[in-house]
Amino acid sequence: MRFAADLHVHTIASGHAYSTVLEIARVASDKGLAMIALTDHGPAMPGAPHSYHFSNQVAIPDTIYGVRVLKGIEANVMDRQGNLDLEEARLAKLDIVLAGLHTQCAPYGSVQENTAMLIRALQNPWVDVIVHPGNPEYPVDEAAIVQAAAEHDVALEINNSSLTVSRQGSRPHCDHIARLAKTHGCKILVGSDSHFALSVGDFGAAAELLQRNDIPAQQVLNTSVEKVLAHLERRKNRPRGIAR
Repeated sequence: MRFAADLHVHTIASGHAYSTVLEIARVASDKGLAMIALTDHGPAMPGAPHSYHFSNQVAIPDTIYGVRVLKGIEANVMDRQGNLDLEEARLAKLDIVLAGLHTQCAPYGSVQENTAMLIRALQNPWVDVIVHPGNPEYPVDEAAIVQAAAEHDVALEINNSSLTVSRQGSRPHCDHIARLAKTHGCKILVGSDSHFALSVGDFGAAAELLQRNDIPAQQVLNTSVEKVLAHLERRKNRPRGIAR
């Protein structure tokens, strides 16, 4: 499976990542990627940038070293109502919004509580992707999450970092989510979750998981720029202020 884009990438602005925008774009170009998304952690994460950072990404060129650059966020789910740590007005102006459950931000709970919290987050009209839903720190009803994501046209991420250097114990959950996504026709995004430039576009473990579960390339958003843009285009028609 060939990938055209890496849509989960952190810059030095995240506070615990170690590369600049230029360094990331250069590696992406060298690896033949056509698109990246800058998705620094939302402001509630320790060390993360202020909310102004996300609005001011307009200062970053749309293309660097021939690579298209989307300006986004990895927002933190903050409470059981699924609220995020960036206000709607700023979310609406970003190119892409990832959201997920993170230690020190989202409360821990039962499977039922975690599932309800994540479903409420993906019902947010500006959320495009739920990241690392297989994180064992936040066990969820994986079938319910996949069904809700398919219903609301939100992609679920298979996170390469979760299969290699972070969130140990994720692999069986990611396998199960991939199989469920295939059954329900839910969109999948493969993300590197890069925190250092050299790992941009590193999808090896995730690609192997998709192959093992016979996931077709057409179901994976970032196998083409056109599929990414078509998925993001739907944001323009979404109403604001939806109660969750």
